[in-house]
Amino acid sequence: MWRHGDILIAGVEGIPADAERKPTAVLAWGELTGHSHRIDDPNTAEIWESHGNMFIRVLAPEARLVHQEHKPITLPRGDYRFWYQREYTPQTIRKVVD
Repeated sequence: MWRHGDILIAGVEGIPADAERKPTAVLAWGELTGHSHRIDDPNTAEIWESHGNMFIRVLAPEARLVHQEHKPITLPRGDYRFWYQREYTPQTIRKVVD
């Protein structure tokens, strides 16, 4: 499992057959800064979605996940699910923001 700012990533056995490929290499945009968690070289990985669940498929031997405020993470070839971290307060559960 990897953590990249407010994104958590974990390996999975595969991506669901009904998943739809997203036409982007961006996992998440920063709500305050406009920065992004993204695959550095879009030719190395694909982003997929199935029923609100998000996935990365690394096609190349490795793909680098980058963000302007975090160190890069290198993911080896394979399939991954990623989540946006949430935080609890007595008032609400909200998305963590970089």
